[in-house]
Amino acid sequence: MSTAVARFRREGYGSTLVGVLIVALFLFPVFWMVSTSLKAPADIFATPPDLIPSPPSAEAYREAVFGNPIVLRAMVSSVVVSLGTMLLTILLAAPAAYALARLELPGGPLVLLLLLITQLLPSIVMAGPLFVVFSRLGLVNSYQALILADTTITLPFAVIILRPFFLSVPKDLESAALVDGATRWRSFVQVTLPLVRPGLVTVAAFSFLFAWGEFVFALSLNTNEGIQPVTVALNKLIGQYGTQWNSLMAISTAVAVPIVAVFAGLQKFIVGGLTSGATKE
Repeated sequence: MSTAVARFRREGYGSTLVGVLIVALFLFPVFWMVSTSLKAPADIFATPPDLIPSPPSAEAYREAVFGNPIVLRAMVSSVVVSLGTMLLTILLAAPAAYALARLELPGGPLVLLLLLITQLLPSIVMAGPLFVVFSRLGLVNSYQALILADTTITLPFAVIILRPFFLSVPKDLESAALVDGATRWRSFVQVTLPLVRPGLVTVAAFSFLFAWGEFVFALSLNTNEGIQPVTVALNKLIGQYGTQWNSLMAISTAVAVPIVAVFAGLQKFIVGGLTSGATKE
């Protein structure tokens, strides 16, 4: 018995078992969400609860997702806001991170400190001032307001992540481009940016993820149902006198699919980008 236990520890099976249990614990809510979405309304409150629906029913998807024009329009709005936030974040964060990494700007450390402090501010604190500003600019109830509001959260994170990547690029490469007649901007676009591609992919994925799941700005800066994101549409399924659980879970599953697809497809870049950016300083 002692030999078997020693081998069990030596081979690392114990750590693997603990890891599997932790992953199963975290994934169980996702499993329960998908399982509930495939149940008939009468089976949701069955006692004891059924872990696996038998038989599975796709009625909630047909009615609440594909047959609901409000949800479909809300998902389109979420795509527009998420892609807009992602593109605007990259366009602003890449030059800003490059400037902090390469140019000896006065007050550069202070700027980094302010970026870190903004990460501590919750969205609800910023929603009020942003509503006042956007109201005066006539941007309330528009995609522009939602994209700009989401960018205020994603931009500091993106700059902090990208700066170590720019620091890791050898200055000799940029100097060679400048000697060959390239401008600073052309050297940045054609030489430096391709070398920090993992960082750009990481920032793009996380910016898209945040904007896709953002709720506070979507609720406070928009009252137009025509452009409301899917997070607000989900909230309407939770009523004072009851919750449509199978419809809620069906829409939640449909909303989670794009996020899972993005991270599954870009997993190598995201993990590599986060670990590389953490050590290149």
